[in-house]
Amino acid sequence: MRRMSRRQELFRWARSGLDQLVEWVLGLEAKLRQAHRENGTLRREVQELRGRLALNSRNSGKPPASDGLAKAAPKPKSLRARTGRRPGGQHGHMGRTLQPVARPDQVRVHPLDRCPCGACPGHSLRAVPVLDYEKRQVFELPHQPLEVTEHRAEIKCCPLSGRQVTAPFPAGVIAPAQYGPRFKAQMVYFNDEHFIPYQRLTRVCEDLYGQPLSEATIVAANQRAYEQLAPFEQRVVELLPQAPVNHVDESGLRVAKTLHWLHVVSNPALTFYGVHPKRGREAMDYFDILPHCTHWLIHDHWKPYFTYDQCLHALCNEHHLRELKFLYEEHQEDWAQAMSTLLLDRLAYRKDHGVLDQAQFRKLQVQYHAILSQGRRHHPRRTDRGAQSKAANLLTRLEDFDLNVLAFTIFEEVPFTNNGAERDIRMEKTRQKVSGCFRTLHGARVFARIRSYISTCRKQGQNILDALEKAIMGGPFMPSAPTAGP
Repeated sequence: MRRMSRRQELFRWARSGLDQLVEWVLGLEAKLRQAHRENGTLRREVQELRGRLALNSRNSGKPPASDGLAKAAPKPKSLRARTGRRPGGQHGHMGRTLQPVARPDQVRVHPLDRCPCGACPGHSLRAVPVLDYEKRQVFELPHQPLEVTEHRAEIKCCPLSGRQVTAPFPAGVIAPAQYGPRFKAQMVYFNDEHFIPYQRLTRVCEDLYGQPLSEATIVAANQRAYEQLAPFEQRVVELLPQAPVNHVDESGLRVAKTLHWLHVVSNPALTFYGVHPKRGREAMDYFDILPHCTHWLIHDHWKPYFTYDQCLHALCNEHHLRELKFLYEEHQEDWAQAMSTLLLDRLAYRKDHGVLDQAQFRKLQVQYHAILSQGRRHHPRRTDRGAQSKAANLLTRLEDFDLNVLAFTIFEEVPFTNNGAERDIRMEKTRQKVSGCFRTLHGARVFARIRSYISTCRKQGQNILDALEKAIMGGPFMPSAPTAGP
């Protein structure tokens, strides 16, 4: 009935005059256009929100810990292609297992008094000479892990002055009872390598060694190591610019309840960590490493790195693969899958055949830009300053920095990813989860310098506990210059 009355009303408007009807239709058209605009905006917002919900550690830079434990989470999909090899150690891999030592601390001989063979059961063998021994070694902790050395300084009477005089104690022996440098090195090792907090470390000491340990002792040991490692840090700062390739990265660090930044510059032989309130060039200049680098810097396109134009820059393709994965999984962008395949194919080719020659690289560039052109059909460059989509931003980066993306295909020393720096900086996240934030900036810098030392010693094949003991005693390990190679 209502629809019929509305129809009759429209006919009455039409009979009374077209002007009123035209105005009414134009008003409807305006409302419809407005509704279309609002609908388009809402669709874009919904797509963006769905995209944010779909972000995880596989398709973005988010850490794995942010994925959560939801049962509905997608199954992990590796960015690596299948190789057909079975999991575990491959043929020719040198395994590591417990090996007997040439000089054991103790030897226990088990005599053979009675013959165990079936021919003469129970026959005495005490008078039979021993031909050889079958050896088996058991590695075990001693029952008394702490060894106590008492230093006794002789006291004598001077025959000339009649005064009592005392022999000097060895250097470092200053208290009636104290822990030695190796014990202090172990506490520094537990605290800075395995992130055991002070309070828990005191309990560990009492449980393992049966001796009390104050938090102040751990703090003093860290401070001692920090002071003695000043020449080591200076040596690393001097050596890093000489390296043919350096990885750089930065990550947020909570210090005194405020955001600071942990910066890392590293390569396969050296690691430097520095803490600063700033993230950009001000911090990098403060550490005085990147201003002197003239070789390759591998990074994730953080723009302040490009201000060092005396360097050669290569971008982390692992970041690109994650972003491309998000686009073709969540938005079905075919060009993104094609680009991902191209990069992985070039990586596989490099492993099997080496880098490309000039003609091969030109052909690769044509393929590379043809794929980007496919993406540009759906995401054209904006001429204004408006915000672009994630796909458009990625396309712009891949177009403008094509040589930085593809550098790994023509230079043997350039790696495919920035995983070196990411592995080195990952421990900072673990440290914050285990022990929380740093109370002072000085405490954060103590941790950073000791971690630089531990990481460098490990890369150069040093025993960490021995190296920390040397540092506490005032003679830290000094690294050698890095060699060429990715």
